[in-house]
Amino acid sequence: MTATFNELDGASVFITGGGSGIGAAITEAFMAQGAKVAFIGRSDASAFVADMETKHGTKPLFLQGDITDTAALQASMNKAASAHGPITTLINNAANDKRHTTEDVDDAFWDWMIAVNLKAYFFACQAVAPMMKAAGGGSIINFTSISYMMGNAGYPIYTAANSGINGMTRSLAREFGPDKIRVNALAPGWVLTQKQIDLWVTEEGLAAHVDRQCLKDTLAPEDISGGCLFLASDLSKMMTGQALVIDGGVVTTG
Repeated sequence: MTATFNELDGASVFITGGGSGIGAAITEAFMAQGAKVAFIGRSDASAFVADMETKHGTKPLFLQGDITDTAALQASMNKAASAHGPITTLINNAANDKRHTTEDVDDAFWDWMIAVNLKAYFFACQAVAPMMKAAGGGSIINFTSISYMMGNAGYPIYTAANSGINGMTRSLAREFGPDKIRVNALAPGWVLTQKQIDLWVTEEGLAAHVDRQCLKDTLAPEDISGGCLFLASDLSKMMTGQALVIDGGVVTTG
């Protein structure tokens, strides 16, 4: 970590899916700044927690749970606030880009995909808003994706949720702004997490995607965490309702 954000030292940060992939890189980035980090995830993250303690001398607070269970999600946020103080940075990172075709979708799969990729984001924002208001402000970072901007096929419910996240982000930025709560979206490109490598990456597909990038390097989880630090820090204190794209230059905005 080459940049220091003094205002994040001791800050209460909550991350969904903060124990693996991009989320794990975000957890570590905030811990390196001295933040008090809590995260929720379905899978056991005890090994990751132990590794963070070895590296940083303190543990993130791992709260095992399913973000599609609204009561459990909001209860975990309250536990994090009890342990670390009111949450002043929320990062809605957890998502699932399970591949599917339109003809294969039934009611149950639709509901599950929306629950993971959009509904949980809303209810996390709902839970954190009173905490941030009481604390005098805060930053919400909603992960979306460039997939909907590219019009990618292969996961239409996922791209629909991505687009919805951007609309929700803009509306909540307007609603929460008077309480000094900033709400922004962050859209990564194709980040080579272990899950992506195991399930979706092919040599031909990756080469074609990198060819579309302005920058010809692949993206790692650590390439995304800096954007989260920026959006949580005072450097972006007048930035809200926006979408920050980190994709190597595949899409253009504006």
